[in-house]
This record gives sequence, structure tokens and C-alpha cells, in this order.
Amino acid sequence: MPMNVKALIGLLFAPLLIPLSAQTDPVVKMEEVTVDSPRVANHDPAGTFAMPVSALRFDPRADVQARNLAEGQADVSIRGGTFENTGFKLGAATLYDPQTGHYAAEIPVAPNLLSSPQVLTGVENAFSGLNSSVGTVAYAWRPITNSGQMSVSGGEYESNRQAIYQGYSQRIGQGDARFGADVALDRSESAGSVPYGDHRFYRYNGRLQLVTDAGQTDFMAGYQSKFFGWHNLYTPFGVNETEDLQTTLFTLNHRKNLDGGDYVQVGAFWRRNKDDYEFNRFIPGLYNPYQHTTWVTGVSAEGRSSFEQAGYALSYSASMMADSLKSTSLVYGRFRHRDYYKATLIPERSWKLDGSDDLIVKAGGSFDDTNKDSSAFSPVVEVSTLTKLAGKGVRRFYLSYAQSTQVATYTALNSSRTSGLFRGNPDLGRSRSHNVEFGTSMPLGEWKAGAAVFWRSDRDLVDWTYRLSSSAARTADVVDVDTTGFEAFLSRNWNWLNIVFGYTVLSKDATYKTPNVDASFYALNYPKQRFTAAFVAHLGGGFELRMDNEARIQQDNILRSGSSDALISALGISYRPPAMSSLTLNAQVDNLWNSTFQEVPAVPAGRRLLTFGATYAW
Repeated sequence: MPMNVKALIGLLFAPLLIPLSAQTDPVVKMEEVTVDSPRVANHDPAGTFAMPVSALRFDPRADVQARNLAEGQADVSIRGGTFENTGFKLGAATLYDPQTGHYAAEIPVAPNLLSSPQVLTGVENAFSGLNSSVGTVAYAWRPITNSGQMSVSGGEYESNRQAIYQGYSQRIGQGDARFGADVALDRSESAGSVPYGDHRFYRYNGRLQLVTDAGQTDFMAGYQSKFFGWHNLYTPFGVNETEDLQTTLFTLNHRKNLDGGDYVQVGAFWRRNKDDYEFNRFIPGLYNPYQHTTWVTGVSAEGRSSFEQAGYALSYSASMMADSLKSTSLVYGRFRHRDYYKATLIPERSWKLDGSDDLIVKAGGSFDDTNKDSSAFSPVVEVSTLTKLAGKGVRRFYLSYAQSTQVATYTALNSSRTSGLFRGNPDLGRSRSHNVEFGTSMPLGEWKAGAAVFWRSDRDLVDWTYRLSSSAARTADVVDVDTTGFEAFLSRNWNWLNIVFGYTVLSKDATYKTPNVDASFYALNYPKQRFTAAFVAHLGGGFELRMDNEARIQQDNILRSGSSDALISALGISYRPPAMSSLTLNAQVDNLWNSTFQEVPAVPAGRRLLTFGATYAW
């Protein structure tokens, strides 16, 4: 159904029309034990407990394409890339799922332990990413404080969740060092907003931390179990499918901060992901058991050293990673073990210009290799200017070129080429992504603004496609894609209102290397236009309203039922009683307008969900 533009504008700006008292009550500042992304309003979902992906649902720089809940199974794409092109990073460690990028966001860590997510693209992704050719979502480890909270909620479709977090921090001796420990326990279940869309989630986290004025060391152990069902979860054949995932993660990270923004950071991790997928939940093992276990071990180091008197600086990073696969169905490829290596050096030279301007030139590159694939050198160049604005921040302009590469995952490499639901190709090689962009960030009066124009050329990109004449659910095909895009962001904070706007325009030109491709699940599933708007309104009297909005015009796809236009919103209202400031009562609605838009073609949308909850913090 076509969107009414006037109605859309009215809905997006609805929070601005709410009458506010001329003298609003002061907002009570509690000890924060949840992480707030500055780009979204609702950081927790209505249907389950928050996961690292939750803060990306309405982020203007990330596109979360969900099956069931975003926290159930969600593909995260950046700038029109695919789910395989996006990496995730905790501290120095770049996490990876070698079976499929569908599970890259399976990070068993409570957001309470993490900083706000940062979306890295272009030169930043070339420096920080590993086997992620378009973008990386990066999190830092949050310092532990003496604080805690407990929350419960329940609502439609027998939905209920419980969560508890406790942090402890203690000074060691008379110095600046502090020892900290925290634990987070979360549980969630629901019958689902559609038949056989049920879920049962559990997550357990424990962390030890040492903090000094010079740096921070974190050791974290996490486990997460997720069972969920959905109609057409991965196939377009009208079947009720299920996924059962268990993810275990151990990670150690140390960061030392140096003068002038320099730093050194090292990290290591061990991750195991077990997956039991059922094509038909009523006939377990139909066609194939589809049971997989992957193990990944990785170490990474990165840093920056500057030599101010000479005007030089050097950014450097190195990563090594080893994986292993055990599978009942991914048995047709050439290997099930692979080692990955990456090293990056980016020298930097700066010059003082007239007044408060600086000119900065970066030129370097990355070397990627595995013990199974060809190696590649990827150059990086950036020219930027920085202008310090008295009392208002910094204005930056930049022009950059960055190349990144990646290799295919085991689902694409080791699925049968000629039979089964998912058809692979053991001969898939290294894909390359070339990104050119011009961008800026600056204050505009009381506003903060940023914009970028970019052109990306992806060569030998692996996409999953559909053919009307085939019995396969999807096939791994190679495609060359040229993407042209523009993105812009605008934000401002008042005492009573915070707002963030985002706008993205994308255009693609694709050439597949194989004939008779009828539909693309991922590479050509992108918004031609996407507008996001986040509002946080402090209404006075202890009330607060949070609203996230996304309007999009999607590229047409023959697999998608219904409209290619969508308006999706999440609304949260909370009340903190003045006489009991530790308690917060809330009501939250996801999919406020009950949109039926299929974020992944042929995968039904979740219905509107209303829940009520309470949080007690100490």
C-alpha cells in the first residue's frame, strides 16, 4: 500500500507535537547500567532481552534485516552490503563465524558490559576489519561500577523476560588501580506473534576487570542458548522452520592509553557455535539433519604511535585466526579448517595550515592471506582537513580510497553444488571491495551533522540467489556489483528533547557470473531510500517518551510479498516515580503500525508486540 507522505511526516514528528509544561520537572540521573547508542532511542526490544544487535535496529548507518525478532536471527548490512560483508569487533578482537555470516551477530555478551556500537566503513573498516569487506561494528569494554539492576516484563503472545545485572568495583591499595567484576543473567520466552514463531532464550555472562589511569584489562566468559521458530525462516517453501543455537565465548582484552590519543590494544578470543537447523519442525531431519559446530580462535593487536615534532604518526594492526567445522551436511567442499592472517600499516603525515586548520594525509595498506586461498594487498589512502572551531568542536572534510577483501564461508563452500536446499560452490575465491568516498562532519550551530558520498565496486561478491526453475532454496553465486550512495546524519539535544535524523540513498548495478538468476536474497535486497528518526522526549513528572522510526523504499524483489515501501516504528514510555527514583515502569511497542514488510524477501514480518515492564536499579 503506497505511503501517504503527509501522514508519514506527521507520524515521524508526533513527539514534537506533545504539549510540554513550560517548567518541566528535572530529570533524575540514575547510575547507568545499560548502554545507550546516541543514534537510537529505544535500546531494548519489547520481545526479549537486549543483545548487541538491538542498538542497531534503527541505527542510520546499519540495516538490520530480521527474521522473527532481530535478536532471533538478523542479518546486519552496511551501505547496501550483505550480511557476509559485516564484521563485529570486541575491543581488539574481531569475531567471526566461519559457517555463515548469519551467525556473525551471535555475540553472547550483555550490552551492559559494552560501549555504544560504532559503525566503521572505508579506511576505518580496512584498518579494523577482518574478512569483512564493507563494514565493521565495533564495541569497547565498559568500565565496571558499583551498580546493578533487575528487570522483568511481560505482554502479548505470552511474552516474558527477566534480567539481572550486578557490578562490583574496588580500589586496590593506595594507587589508582581498581579491580572489578560483574555478572549478567538474562532469560526470555514467547509463544510468538505468528503461529510457530515461539522462542526460548538464555544468556549468562561473567567478567573480571582491572582498571588503572593508563589502561584497562577485561576477561569475559559468555554463553547463550537460543531456540526459535519462524515460517519461511530460510526457505521460500511455506514451511515452519526452527533454529537452535548455542554460542560460547571467552575473550581477553588489554588496552593501554598513551598521550595524544595514541594507544596499544591486544585481544584474544575462543568461540564455539553449535547450530541445529530444522527445515520442518514437525519432521526433524527431513532432507538432512543440518547440524553444525564451528570453533574459532583468534588473537589481534592494534595501536597508534605519533611523533609530534616530526608531524608523523603510524597506525598498525595484526590479526591471526584459526577455525574448524564439524557438520552433517557441509561435507562437499575442499576443506573444513582454515587459518587467516592480516597485517595493516597506515603511516600518517600532518601539516599545520593557516589559522586552526590541519592537513592530514594517510597512505598505507593491508595484507590478507589464508592457508587455503590466494593472498591480497589492499591499498588505503585518505586526505583530510581538520578545523578547530572555538567552543564548538571540529569540522572535518575527507577524501579516501580503501580496498578490502574477504573469503567465503563454509555454507557457500561446502554445500552440495547439485542437490539439497542450499547449493554451494567449492571454487569460490577471494572477493574484493573498492570504496571511494568524500565526506564531512561538523557542528551546524547547535546541531551536529555528517554526510558522505561514496562509490563501491564489489568484485566476485558471493550472493545467495533463487531460480524459479530450481528445487533449491538458494544458490551461492558470484556477482559484480557497483554501488553508489549518499548518507547524512543530523542530531541535536535540548533539555527536554533529543533528536537524531538519518537519510540514505543507494543505487546498484549488478552483473551475475551465472545465467538465469531470478531473485537475490541479499546483494539486491537494499533500500533505495531510507529515512530514520529517533526522539527522546523528557515530558516532566518522571515521564519519558522514546520513539524510533524507519521509512524505506525497498528495491523490488519477486520473492517479496506485499509492498516494497515500509514505515516501521518502536515506541517506549517510561515513568519514574519521584518518591522512588530507583524504580522505572515502562510500556513498549515494537512494530507500532503493524507493518507486514518483509525485511528479507519471502520471510514474514513479526506482528505488533506490546509489553509492560519494571526495572529496579541500585
